[in-house]
Amino acid sequence: MAFGWIDEQAELRRRAGLVRILRPRPAHSPLLDLASNDYLGLTHHPEVAAGAAEAARTWGGGSTGSRLVTGTTELHAELERELADFCGFEAALVFSSGYAANLAAVTALAPHGSLIVSDAGNHASLIDGCRLARGGTQVVPHADPEAVRKALRTHDGPAVVVSDTVFSVDGDAAPLTALAAACRERGAGLLVDDAHGLGVLGDGGRGAAWAAGLAGESDVVVTVTLSKSLGSQGGAVLGPAKVIEHLVNAARTFIFDTGLAPAAAGAALAALRLLRREPERAARARAVAAELHARLTAASHAAVRPDAAVVSVRAPSPEGAVRWAADCRTAGLAVGCFRPPSVPDGVSRLRLTARADLSEGQIEHAVKVIGETRP
Repeated sequence: MAFGWIDEQAELRRRAGLVRILRPRPAHSPLLDLASNDYLGLTHHPEVAAGAAEAARTWGGGSTGSRLVTGTTELHAELERELADFCGFEAALVFSSGYAANLAAVTALAPHGSLIVSDAGNHASLIDGCRLARGGTQVVPHADPEAVRKALRTHDGPAVVVSDTVFSVDGDAAPLTALAAACRERGAGLLVDDAHGLGVLGDGGRGAAWAAGLAGESDVVVTVTLSKSLGSQGGAVLGPAKVIEHLVNAARTFIFDTGLAPAAAGAALAALRLLRREPERAARARAVAAELHARLTAASHAAVRPDAAVVSVRAPSPEGAVRWAADCRTAGLAVGCFRPPSVPDGVSRLRLTARADLSEGQIEHAVKVIGETRP
């Protein structure tokens, strides 16, 4: 029977408490949102919505083709120039998603005969990039520069070290300065995914590479998403101009994918310009995360100290995490729920995202609900 094995897989997921479901939300939810990645509270900002609407009116509903055919508009080029300038890099290239940007960067920068050294806690998009790349991959323990150094010593050819800057599960930051030092000892490149750092870390939200003094370096490439702090959709790769030119010619998720919709590009550009004018939003997001962590730990929750805007709270089991998140939802609070295989260490968590626009009262209410619903 075709696809008969799916029933067996579904039953295994059910027994393990790992069934995932879609929950369509209304345009304006009554829930207090600590589940989305809208770190700066810009998704519904009037300027960001207006940027999307104006772009759609000007350029149409879609980009009409791949970037190399008809899918590159003047708006895309403008967004790329301003992203590169804001983050301190020579050039940028915009993709239809952050996932596509990561696949492009890893596969195009790890040709046959090269070595990829990948952190064990990396996002699925980086892991999939490693699987698709023609180079070999060594997975090293999480946030361990000495393990990276040892892995690089086993290879004499081209190499690239791949890591998140802020890990999406616990919100801890990678030791970028030490990773860069390990790379430079062996002439390796450093490729980092700053999805959770852009808009939160660095001067005015310029990102983790900026904060580490690595922005614009010739051996550093950064990927970002436009769907978190910038409240839009899409992704980008930032780096030396020669790297970006190489991606245009070699990255399959750039060459063969339809370009980012103009409305998304317009929204991201409006959000970027707003962040330039209001850099305090980045510091506020970090402050909210620190306050959430302090209140949660004071209430005896096993919360991980955040390095950016992600706060995770350990749950007793996958089933307990699902029940906890559901009870929070019933009480008016939306939180994330991370379970295996999304978590590399097998420990289920509630995942809270701090937003720059949360009030003190909302923070207090969120902590109260989490405490009252704890399994």
